[in-house]
Amino acid sequence: MEHFVINASNRELTTKGGLRQNRISGKIPAVVYGSGKAARPILVDEKEFLKALASITESTIIDLDVEGKKVQAFVKERQRHAVTQQILHIDFLEVVKGKLLHARVHLHLVGIPAGVREGGVLENPAHEIEVECDPSVLPEKIDVDVTELQVNGVIHVRDLSIAAGVKVLSSPELVVAMVKFARAEEVAEPEVAAVPAAEAAAGTAGAAPATPAAPAEPEKK
Repeated sequence: MEHFVINASNRELTTKGGLRQNRISGKIPAVVYGSGKAARPILVDEKEFLKALASITESTIIDLDVEGKKVQAFVKERQRHAVTQQILHIDFLEVVKGKLLHARVHLHLVGIPAGVREGGVLENPAHEIEVECDPSVLPEKIDVDVTELQVNGVIHVRDLSIAAGVKVLSSPELVVAMVKFARAEEVAEPEVAAVPAAEAAAGTAGAAPATPAAPAEPEKK
């Protein structure tokens, strides 16, 4: 497991103009909270954070090196610009050893299900679960082996292999993965227009034309 260290520095509360200048200089405004103390404003090196962001999840504990003082925390929230998607602000939740924490852990599906080889489609309704544990045993992700999953087979949260010391808070009935057959497209048959009974009788193949009735003879006086 890769260990991430991100350099940071203390930050004074500034105006919007000052925060904008920090971003231009390659620093992201952030705060660290959760240790029972007031939220501490800091500046994070943007390049280091973006590099780490490609590999970390919400349950990845990182080291913030704030001017030589190490703080363990994980990323709780990121604010992005609506258009450019630039990260404008980060919230870090400080980890306190010995204190249980709640976190969402990513579920990583491993393998190709047997049912998929038979024409089924793998579905993954739940991508993460919520857990409670000590920071020292918090998993970055939970692997879910789906290789034996047959068509119509289902894996629930209760079927997962969870490390000792980690309490799952999500429902045990929550579906993590399943394999279903793909629905075949129904071919619509061409509609046949209804024909009135009189027309159908007149148009019957081989039917003899109707013989006109003979005129009636005049009465003899």
